[in-house]
This record gives sequence, C-alpha cells and structure tokens, in this order.
Amino acid sequence: MALTGLQIQKLLPKTNCKECGSNTCLAFAMKLAAKKAELSECPYASEEAKQVLGAASEPPVKTIELGPKKNLKIGGETVLYRHEKTFVNQTALAINLNDTDSMESIDTAFAAIASYSLYRVGETLTLDLIALTQKGKDPRHFSNLAKRIWEKASKPLILRSCDLASTRQAAEAVKGSGSILSAATLESAKELLPIAQECGHALAITAENLDELVLLVEKLKTKGFNDLILQLQTHSPAEQFQTNSVARRAALKDSCKALGYPFLHFIENPDLLASTSEAILEINKYGSIVVLPGFNPAQLASLLTLRLNIYTDPQKPIQVEPKVYAIGDPTPNSPIFVTTNFSLTYFVVSGEIENSGISAWLVVPECEGMSVLTAWAAGKFNGTVISKFVKEIGLAEKVQRRELVIPGYVAQISGELEENLPGWKVLVGPQEAADLESFIKTRLS
Repeated sequence: MALTGLQIQKLLPKTNCKECGSNTCLAFAMKLAAKKAELSECPYASEEAKQVLGAASEPPVKTIELGPKKNLKIGGETVLYRHEKTFVNQTALAINLNDTDSMESIDTAFAAIASYSLYRVGETLTLDLIALTQKGKDPRHFSNLAKRIWEKASKPLILRSCDLASTRQAAEAVKGSGSILSAATLESAKELLPIAQECGHALAITAENLDELVLLVEKLKTKGFNDLILQLQTHSPAEQFQTNSVARRAALKDSCKALGYPFLHFIENPDLLASTSEAILEINKYGSIVVLPGFNPAQLASLLTLRLNIYTDPQKPIQVEPKVYAIGDPTPNSPIFVTTNFSLTYFVVSGEIENSGISAWLVVPECEGMSVLTAWAAGKFNGTVISKFVKEIGLAEKVQRRELVIPGYVAQISGELEENLPGWKVLVGPQEAADLESFIKTRLS
C-alpha cells in the first residue's frame, strides 16, 4: 500500500532545511507521496527512511539517462494523459542505418541526419539518437561502423544485433557513450548484462508477451541493474496500441514496477504513410524512443511538430520573453507593431512582418503566454497593460515614430491606449497575421 504524505513525513529528519527544494519536510513528503520527487533529493535521509521509502518513492516510470553527459532523458512519466498534469520527457526520435548498406549511402544518410534541424516557436528540434542494425555477419565491420558514427555524431546509439560477439565489440567501441544495447531476451540476458554494465550502456529487453517481460525485468533487477528499456513485441497497430496502454496503465495505476520503464519501438515498414502512422501512434501512446526506418525530412517535420505539441505543458503555454524585438534592421522611424508573448503568435507575426520585406519593431508585453483574444478576455492585453509596458521599457526614448499597430481582433482597445499614451497614434491592423503583408503595403508604405 502506498504511504501517505503524513506517514512519509514521520520518517524524514523534520529539519525544514529546504535543501531538497521544498519549503518544509511536509511539503517534500507530499511530493514523495505523489511520486513527484525522489528520496535522494533529501541530503539527510536516514538509513531507515531509505529502506522504507526507497522503493515507495520511485517514480512509476523510471527515468533513464542516455548520452555521455546523461543529458538525454526518457521515461519519468507520472500520468496517463497530459491534461492530468503534463508529460515530462519527450519521445526520442532515431533513424536506423544497416551495416549492410553501402558506405556511400551510409555517409549520405549520416550527413543528412547530422545536419537536420527544425526551428519552431523558439525551439530547435533535432534527432536524438542513431540506430545501427546488424544484418551482416562481420563483428568487426559492425563495431567499426558504430565507432565511426559515434565519433562523427556524438549522439547515443542503439546497437541492434542478434550476435553476442558483434554486440560486445560494438559496445566496447562506443564505451562511455551512454548508448543502448538491443535487445536482451530471457536466453541472452545473462551474456548481455555484463556487457552493458562494463560499458555504461542501457539495456533494451524484449519478450514475446508482458508476463515473460516482467519475469526478465525482475531477474535483471536482482542482479543490481536497473537501466532497462522495454522493447515490446507487437505485430499490428491495434496490438501496439493495446500493449503500450496495458503496460503503462499497469505501471501507473497498478504499481507494477516491472513494467515501469521507457518503451523502445523499431518501425520496420518502409512505406512513408504506414511508418508515419505507426510513429504517430507511438508518440501519442507512451513511446519513449521511436526508430524510423529511414531519413525523410518531411516526415520528421510532422513528427517533431506533433511531439512538441504533445509534450508542451498544457498548464504553461510556450511563451517568449516580454520585450521589444527588432525585426530586420529597424531604425527609430520604423513601424511599431504590438502582439502578445504567446510563442506561436509571436513567430507568426514576426514571420509575416519579415516576409513583407520591411524592418520593424515588435512590442511584446507580458501576457502569460496567451493568444491575443484569450489575453484580452483575461485582462492581460488591453490599453492599460500595453501603455504601462511601453512606458516601462522606455520605448519613446528608442524611437521617433509615435504610431502603434495593434491586432485587428482588439480594435476596441485603441481609444484606451491613445488615452494612456498621449502623443501616440494607434492604428488597427488586420485580424489575421497572414494579411499583414498587404496591410503594410497599403497603410504603412
């Protein structure tokens, strides 16, 4: 039975030292009870507390840290649905390369993978890992290729091989990279475990069904190894959906610790539509790592955007810093636009201004990351708020032009804004950002 916050508090030092990040031991105890903190965060926890609370305070899905600096985190989830709180660690995306591919095709694919990035709403999105699958029979070639990819990409690898000698050589070749060995079975786990331990890699494990997978997890945990990733075996999208859901629900709702690990999924179907659908399903339904069968920038743009949307905290909208932004190379006489600090709004508006071919100033007050209409309805984007911000940032001292362009959806605030900013003129712009270019050409040129 799970312990309550009050029961946990009795086992804590009760010093209220705040070194754990919480104001009181009771507050920290409540976090432990909700599985939103780990006992290791308390520097003064007694041995008794560690024994009693250690297992109980673990997150329902273990966080696995990959990479040489352990900066790629997967797992760590605490809810089934993002609206309950939020999802924590984004689904990592990887591209698969085969050791039987020609060196020319591998180099071409690798160059595309290494250089790929997508800039969206203030974030640069890239691929997280590279998978290398052995289809040949030469352990040396497999390990040399793994080493070459690691040295060039500096990204953790997923080494997939059914041959023990090949796995060992490749694991040793990229020792210290914090990669993943895929995939140990009930039969091969005994041999693969020491390789993962010696080389500092995580171990993906697989079995024909969840019952056998639970047995394998428990077997490995008794050996003192816990950097595990579950590679669930499914044969259709329906089975994929069901198996992922059952395993995650068992971990979160039924406290089945043996299933409380990140999921790794290889997509084998090369068809673009089918592989995209399969990847979407995995991102939506608890996948921690998705390995795509090939590199396609259009597919990646869709998947990375989907991932960004799903893993955005629904209680904390993405927002940009409130300030005056220079679009292009504006002068003191350049036009001045106003919008909210919701990231998507900012980037759409700034993009349309840039596309119009002019340089301008974009005034972005603090609106708690809300869109224009939402911020206006909440009283965060009105004449008083905007005028106060304009005065606080000293905009009048930076520009000579005394003309503000506001979004057309909040035309009603123009009078209030002019009253609060004597000497300034307010122009009502278009409702849609897409119409900014024609507005600029007809009204500001």
